[in-house]
Amino acid sequence: MIVRTLAECEENGRKIYSETDTWDSTRMSLKDDGMGFSFHITNIYPNSETHIWYQNHFETVYCISGSGEVETLADGKIHKIVPGTVYILNKNDEHLLRGGPEGMQVACAFNPPLNGKEVHDENGVYPVEAEALDA
Repeated sequence: MIVRTLAECEENGRKIYSETDTWDSTRMSLKDDGMGFSFHITNIYPNSETHIWYQNHFETVYCISGSGEVETLADGKIHKIVPGTVYILNKNDEHLLRGGPEGMQVACAFNPPLNGKEVHDENGVYPVEAEALDA
């Protein structure tokens, strides 16, 4: 069994910051845990916008606190995100993620799992394989 707290993960180098200063993500479970998915607690910064297009991953996102919205670029639909809302990127959906005035905290699961140090490239994509966190 693996047991970790959010605070421990943040203190032990598992907190990753976006290069665009729009989010931070604490990677609580990663590929090397052998679960077949990774699990993260992510903070979306207030009044931010992040272009995301996970061409190599599927993601499920659950809003814990705060608010925001996600806009799917294929059809321009905007979905309000509030606590208790889940959105599931089951078709590698290209989207814009926006934090509301207070930002939002979300729990995310990725398949295939992340290695740890991934950040979005210029197209909003995470690489299939990236550098792992130091043990």
